Amino acid sequence: MRQLFILLVIIFSFSCKSEVKKKSNLIFEDETNFKSLRQVTFGGDNAEAYWSFDDKKLIFQSNNTNWGVECDQMFIMYFDDTFDKSQPKMVSTGNGRTTCSYFLPDNEHFIYASTHLKDDNCPEVPLRKEGKYVWPIYDSFDIFISDLEGNITGQLTNEKGYDAEATISPHGDKIVFTSTRNGDLDLYTMNIDGSNVKQITFDLGYDGGAFFSPDGSKLIFRSSRPKTEKEIKEYKGLLDQGLVQPTNMELYICDSDGKNLRQLTDLGNANWSPVFHPSGEKILFSSNFEAERGFPFNLYMIDLDGKNLTRVTHGETFDAFPVFSRDGKKLAFSSNRNNNGTRDTNLFIAEWKD
Repeated sequence: MRQLFILLVIIFSFSCKSEVKKKSNLIFEDETNFKSLRQVTFGGDNAEAYWSFDDKKLIFQSNNTNWGVECDQMFIMYFDDTFDKSQPKMVSTGNGRTTCSYFLPDNEHFIYASTHLKDDNCPEVPLRKEGKYVWPIYDSFDIFISDLEGNITGQLTNEKGYDAEATISPHGDKIVFTSTRNGDLDLYTMNIDGSNVKQITFDLGYDGGAFFSPDGSKLIFRSSRPKTEKEIKEYKGLLDQGLVQPTNMELYICDSDGKNLRQLTDLGNANWSPVFHPSGEKILFSSNFEAERGFPFNLYMIDLDGKNLTRVTHGETFDAFPVFSRDGKKLAFSSNRNNNGTRDTNLFIAEWKD
């Protein structure tokens, strides 16, 4: 689901040729938080690379046709792998469309969402509705547990509607996810076995992409919350068709049970893919709030009180999906940099320094 935002960006940025100065082959000037940067993939759209609890592996989604897939499937890698001439191991079924994988604490299983129960084929991806960009909210997405051989060992959701965008608490006891089971796109939590499901956001609008803080006490997420009568009508009309418009989103923060909810950013445009800095005192996220034509998207950091906004990356196309390793020493993210003018979005891993 979250990776579909790449498609929105590349439509605009395909012909954009970077003129930003570089201080190395991959690192642009002023990207002072990167001690080094390594490209991991070299084709297709690759995103949402999430670390295992021991920081030894990552799991990510890709639609690289050279790897024998027609739409997003899940692949696993060791943290030091590079796939310029090789192919990672696919660990999803290869059926339907998948999204939002995340390791379980044992490092031998993971959760992800898939549409395969409804259809083995890839569902269509509508990107425009009445001239506006949209994301599909597939009601066939459910959340599953799989081992690293691709064998599904459990199904965590079976409600009618969209269930996806799941991540796991650093304590390994809770899962947060987005669902339409109540008719809106809200956040829910459940135990690691799928029990004790609780709704934790209730305002009208799309709440998604939630991540826990390092101590598990808070959640950061993106939201597009309609305010005016026109916005509300448009939002509800699209949702009735299984669609949302992702071009205006802000970040919200709350306790892990949904209490003390507050808006963190008020920047305009699309602010999304937020994660906590390892200190738990800042948020790293992707935004195009400085853009005039929809791009570029860059990474920014902001304090939990909404102050001290700083820019981390300085590209002219697309940087998003940042995720820190649990020891805080590395950052995985997706970028259009170094794609030789293609539409490819690849994975990169940086050595991080504050």
